[in-house]
Amino acid sequence: MSSTYYIFIILILIVAFLLMLVIMVQNPKGGGLSSSFGGGGTQQIGGVQKTTDFLDKSTWALATILIGLILVTNFTNLSNSSSQSKVSGDAIEQTTPPVDTNTNTTDEKTTNGQ
Repeated sequence: MSSTYYIFIILILIVAFLLMLVIMVQNPKGGGLSSSFGGGGTQQIGGVQKTTDFLDKSTWALATILIGLILVTNFTNLSNSSSQSKVSGDAIEQTTPPVDTNTNTTDEKTTNGQ
């Protein structure tokens, strides 16, 4: 596998970790980190709503980046594929499909007596 494959894997791990952190900071009921800024629901001086918007947008952005990196990694892996084993490096032999050896030509209707 090429070095670009490993670079994409490292980027996927970093983005997945950041996405996990952003999701963990959010509270599904509107609390979380955004409620600790501003001192509560009565003092919304613009910081609370902006923090919620930032966390929401960053979640979507990181999720989109993660899916894009996964797809790019898959395509770089497919373009580097060959007829060699990724594990041992040996050439993989092409095999032919098995021959159908079923020579039984009797009809099931005649064996059932119908």
